[in-house]
Amino acid sequence: MAFFDTPRVRRLKADADAMKVLKENSTIVDFQAFGDPAERYLITLKGKGLMRKTEADAVEIAEVHRVEIRLGIDYPRSRPDLQWLTAIYHPNISAVGAVCLGGYSTNWVPSLGLAELAEMLWDMVRYANYDPKSAYNYAAGRWSETQTQFDFPLDPRNLRDRMTKTVGDNIIKFSTPAAKPGEKADPKAPLREAPPIVKPPEEDILIINDDTPARPAAPAFRPQPRPRPSDDDILIIE
Repeated sequence: MAFFDTPRVRRLKADADAMKVLKENSTIVDFQAFGDPAERYLITLKGKGLMRKTEADAVEIAEVHRVEIRLGIDYPRSRPDLQWLTAIYHPNISAVGAVCLGGYSTNWVPSLGLAELAEMLWDMVRYANYDPKSAYNYAAGRWSETQTQFDFPLDPRNLRDRMTKTVGDNIIKFSTPAAKPGEKADPKAPLREAPPIVKPPEEDILIINDDTPARPAAPAFRPQPRPRPSDDDILIIE
């Protein structure tokens, strides 16, 4: 099927690029894209969510979640079609996998990109985003208001968790690989982790701040006193 360069096609390509960047910045999300440019995605989210086999069973942790996203012919003017494929217990996801996006279900905003939508879905999985007052699953809505078994959000990580990774008190920075001399760095290149900062021994630390002079003053020189000669060696001239 041939695609002409239309606003919709440009948006599909932009979404595809954004999803690739999202995957590079996340240990949580993976996806398969279908079409060129892609109009259908199978997204996998790996992290803590909830499931309940039947209302007679206990609510339990589920670690893998899959959702299908179809970008229809009117996308992005109309919202994507969402179908949850794995078992999930959430007030705003029905037992048959229909997903309620809150106000976006009836008032879709075309500027909302596919990567941002994936972040919304992850927040739903981990119960950072749920609304028991507008429930698709009424039993889950009632349960979420009274339960004391779990602390929400279930998973503390943001979807772009590679960008907020920490070691000790230091933030690990990510940057694109340096370009060769005379070339510009590629902003779409995969991010790489900077090497950890090694703290030097305390006695080797030189602290420089705004109060430090441009050239530190040399220590004052104190010459050693000359030895005083004994009286036997004194020569008096009158």
